[in-house]
Amino acid sequence: MLALTGLSAPGQDFSDVQVERGPTGFRFTEGPAWSGEFLLFSDIPSNRILKLVPGQPGVAVFREDSGGANGNAFDSKGRLYTCEGGNRRVTRTSPDGKIEVLAERFDGKRLNAPNDIVVRRDGHMYFTDPAFGSQEDTRELSFYGVFHLTPRGDLNVIARMDKRPNGVALSPNGRTLYVNGADERVVRMYDLDRSGNATNGRVLISGIEGVPDGIRTDEKGNLYVAAKALLIYSPSGQFLRTVNLPETPANLEFGDGDLKGLYITARRSIYYIRMPVKGAAQR
Repeated sequence: MLALTGLSAPGQDFSDVQVERGPTGFRFTEGPAWSGEFLLFSDIPSNRILKLVPGQPGVAVFREDSGGANGNAFDSKGRLYTCEGGNRRVTRTSPDGKIEVLAERFDGKRLNAPNDIVVRRDGHMYFTDPAFGSQEDTRELSFYGVFHLTPRGDLNVIARMDKRPNGVALSPNGRTLYVNGADERVVRMYDLDRSGNATNGRVLISGIEGVPDGIRTDEKGNLYVAAKALLIYSPSGQFLRTVNLPETPANLEFGDGDLKGLYITARRSIYYIRMPVKGAAQR
């Protein structure tokens, strides 16, 4: 068992979780998304989306030439949404393999490099648009954005930032949007209404150790942040526990038939934890 530190809040018990390493040998893993039957994840430098089926050895190639795919998410119809950071766009892939572009420009300018995405049960989509490394050199927008894409395809900006956002997640009831601030090392939260509009942005968690990348929630509303380690917080932002990994985590996703399997993308490998609580069902 790998080391865990921190204290559990009443009603929470993460003390016995065990970390297992799964497939390894990749270049930089990101964007895990659970389909209901299998896990997809991106290997960004290899420009691929890969497929992991629980109980089967190894992984298969789901898509070559992925457009620099980073974050991925499935909706209730089994469609795959992908942040193609290299192509600077967001796409949707239907179960029959048809790919359509959902967003690539805002106010006539190209997006920076869409990073992470989440889809609410009613089809409202939220994604972050930072820029890292060489992506800065080709920016057309004057800000880093958090965007809302409606089911009708309307693209609205939630936040115009001078610091880079990263991972996104929804609360179990879909009424709160969480956004990681990579540069500020915070988690922000926004209230969402029935129309998918976001208001009342504020900081929930600050002083995160490491750069907060991906984020997920469980059915109780706890938050899981991939930073220097896997950090777990209560819905109110109280620190609960650190789960240390052999490699620095980038993102994570709940999966398996009961949504108690936590898959973690961490540099060259995929790690796995059987959790005592289910992930929040967004589909």
